[in-house]
Amino acid sequence: MSDTTIDVNALGEKIVNVIKTIYDPEIPVDIYELGLIYDVFVNEDYDVKILMTLTTPNCPVAETLPLEVEEKVKSLNEVKSAEVEITFDPPWSQDLMSEEAKLELGML
Repeated sequence: MSDTTIDVNALGEKIVNVIKTIYDPEIPVDIYELGLIYDVFVNEDYDVKILMTLTTPNCPVAETLPLEVEEKVKSLNEVKSAEVEITFDPPWSQDLMSEEAKLELGML
């Protein structure tokens, strides 16, 4: 194993921890537990791409939330660049929420 191999899992975990500090303004649950993050990709150049969705296309934070995710992920020392791609395919539904989020919102 060469020295240049990055621990993608460790970095992925750090990225998830940062994302968990971002909350949906209308729901008191972080966007990760809400299931808004579909995928996180990290390449060997430490470029991060995050595929995420919003609860609705006309979500009040449609402009600011992706930027907040980008900024917070970029703030990690290991990350060279971060890009957030918004998708509505598949559309978000409450089924994507974690048990923890459903519990928090009294849905269980």
